[in-house]
Amino acid sequence: MTMRGFIQKMSDDVLAGAALETVDALRLSEVSGSDLYLLFAEASRIREHFKGNAASLCSIINAKSGRCPENCAFCAQSALHKTNAPVYPLVDEEELVRCARSAEQNGACCYGIITSGTGIKPGAELEKICRALRRIKAETSIDPSCSLGILGVETAQQLKEAGMVTYHHNLETSRSFFPNICTTHDYQDDVETVRAVKRAGLKICCGGIFGLGEAFTHRVELAETLRELDVDTVPINFLNPVEGTRLADANFLTPMECLKIIAIYRFMLPKKSLAVCGGRERNLRELQSWIFLAGASGMMTGNYLTTPGRAPEQDRQMLADLELTVESCA
Repeated sequence: MTMRGFIQKMSDDVLAGAALETVDALRLSEVSGSDLYLLFAEASRIREHFKGNAASLCSIINAKSGRCPENCAFCAQSALHKTNAPVYPLVDEEELVRCARSAEQNGACCYGIITSGTGIKPGAELEKICRALRRIKAETSIDPSCSLGILGVETAQQLKEAGMVTYHHNLETSRSFFPNICTTHDYQDDVETVRAVKRAGLKICCGGIFGLGEAFTHRVELAETLRELDVDTVPINFLNPVEGTRLADANFLTPMECLKIIAIYRFMLPKKSLAVCGGRERNLRELQSWIFLAGASGMMTGNYLTTPGRAPEQDRQMLADLELTVESCA
């Protein structure tokens, strides 16, 4: 079977409800040249079939920055790296709420409170975040989210009772490649956090970062893990190398490679929300709008943790030009 025929058959199978097998995903990873455009078109067809034509927007606040004891190779906030990333304690409650209102005004339906560190523990920080969550839930129509590191069911339930709708916790990469990226905690700790959040009855936003030096086999392995864990939203990040980190000189991605990753994740996770987040400006450059043509159903808008993003008005204009609507908050 030709590659074009294979792409079409895999698309038809996925639309009919079949799960893409590993071997088939790896064959799709070999697509090149003009066949890439067919891959993107079929990924877009799958996206439209399962997710419609409304794009979801999310936004975050770097609520506590720097001094993280983890040694993740890509992270500007690791205490083991010498970078220019900002360092500050947890911001006050008013700032957390103010940024939620700003995110809502910019069209985001999900707003994430992100803190550096291995995990959140009971105490003043958690209580402050819970107070902010209650206010955000009461004073806005936005769905509050948190990314506070490794946690258990009890803390997840406490955050849920305060108003948190979604917990964000990336696996970053595949289990087999993870030791190349981080050695200060075990991959299973992250998997158990995802399971704890699900047991608490919360939505889970869980994905990874690409361009770390991983092979496509690792990317497919990560997608399989996300499928097994049945996560709700998959954030797709592309490495934006930061001076002072172990991956400062990494340059593994091209715009078309990024789009191929998105497309194959759409084939493998057809019903999930795929949100393109960090690194799209640097890695996709003039092809940012193609993320939706390649199967994405959402994106992060505004600034990232330690790097600036595009102005929300630019993102909204891009969606309008693509004749996509912005998903409204429930």
